[in-house]
Amino acid sequence: MPKIKTHKGTKKVLNVRAAGPTSIGRPGSRHNTGKKSSKINRKNRKGSVLSKSDAKRLKTVSYK
Repeated sequence: MPKIKTHKGTKKVLNVRAAGPTSIGRPGSRHNTGKKSSKINRKNRKGSVLSKSDAKRLKTVSYK
């Protein structure tokens, strides 16, 4: 039986740690940041944490 391939798009977006929550970047922080307010750009820098329901859903898929 072949190995399950890692989903490369998910791997690039999520930061999975052994203990603690899964971190994910904020949308809208990649480009065209000059026209966005400084407040939005500061918030986007921090990133966010994946919701518990999404984390449970992703545990069934190989993403490491």
